[in-house]
Amino acid sequence: MGMKMIVAVHVVAMAAAVCARDLNQTMAATAQGWRPRGRPLATALIVFGDSIVDPGNNNNLPVTRMKANHAPYGKDFAGHVATGRFSNALLPPDLIAQRLNLKQLLPPWLNVDHTPEDLLTGVSFASGATGFDPLTPQIVNVFTMDQELEFFDTYRQKLVGLVGEQETRRIIDGAFFFVCTATDDVANTYFMTPYRAFDYDIPAYVDLLLVGAEAFLRNTSARGAKKMGFTGMPPIGCVPSQRTIGGGVQRRCDARRNYAALMYNKALQELIGRLNADPGFHTHVVYFNIYDIIYELAVHGERWGFTEMTRGCCGSGLIEVTQLCNTQYMGVCDDVDKHVFFDSYHPTQRAYEIIVDHIFKYYVPLMHL
Repeated sequence: MGMKMIVAVHVVAMAAAVCARDLNQTMAATAQGWRPRGRPLATALIVFGDSIVDPGNNNNLPVTRMKANHAPYGKDFAGHVATGRFSNALLPPDLIAQRLNLKQLLPPWLNVDHTPEDLLTGVSFASGATGFDPLTPQIVNVFTMDQELEFFDTYRQKLVGLVGEQETRRIIDGAFFFVCTATDDVANTYFMTPYRAFDYDIPAYVDLLLVGAEAFLRNTSARGAKKMGFTGMPPIGCVPSQRTIGGGVQRRCDARRNYAALMYNKALQELIGRLNADPGFHTHVVYFNIYDIIYELAVHGERWGFTEMTRGCCGSGLIEVTQLCNTQYMGVCDDVDKHVFFDSYHPTQRAYEIIVDHIFKYYVPLMHL
């Protein structure tokens, strides 16, 4: 390896170490003073998926643009720090961890130095912009769902090193597994690139995604997951960027994207039903319907106190997301809590709070925690 390459690798490693140190300090300061409201409802929270549940695993990926570790992301996080969460502050895994009485923030698996308590109570392995279509993470250079499972294997080994095999089994047995992905498959890979739409109509593409979903469910079950919440797709056509791209001059919700989401959701529910009825499948999976509540917020948000449902808070709100949503180039709204979406793709923390409340009211009780 040449001297320039050695120096470059050293600089990247130093930058990652500094980033991890700063992020650790920020998370510790944020969590300071937080107290659970009751007994823990699960031993740990284990999360897989995409940007909705990625708290910073993509931060140091060198070749992807799918990152949120720059302002205005984190605008309302403690210290206004952009941790890598694709929102103005907290994500669903943070809010779920709080509702489970585990901790205030769910850390990423990568880019932070974990305390033993971090590992014992769970982490997120999610990678923004990934999906069940193998092509989706390849296009944008992020981690695959299979790689997320490999991260889990390493995590489990670390648990064994901390507390031994028996206690590790108890933690995994009692953990709340949460999976949220597939939206990028439809919104980006199918509708924004020529690679799939030419060979697959929407029903055939949904079948392709279900192959990946079933493989992931079986592989996670084989690793010891006992209780899992598995989200369907949101109304993709009502997301601001998809309104801009597919909703015509008036930026209506795009019917084709929503049709694909509904078709996937129906097929996913049928798959989950079959697996739950299979004596050889040892995970109790609960389907989380997020389509209806997000459609309600995106179309009738005024009922919930929102005044802007069709634009994000970042820049024009029409198309800006990830690297395009950057305060170096554009401003950000002052009334974040009045917006359903922070950028043109991801909800605000306030919207996430409503979504998580909905999940805990209607679906988490079915998990029998």
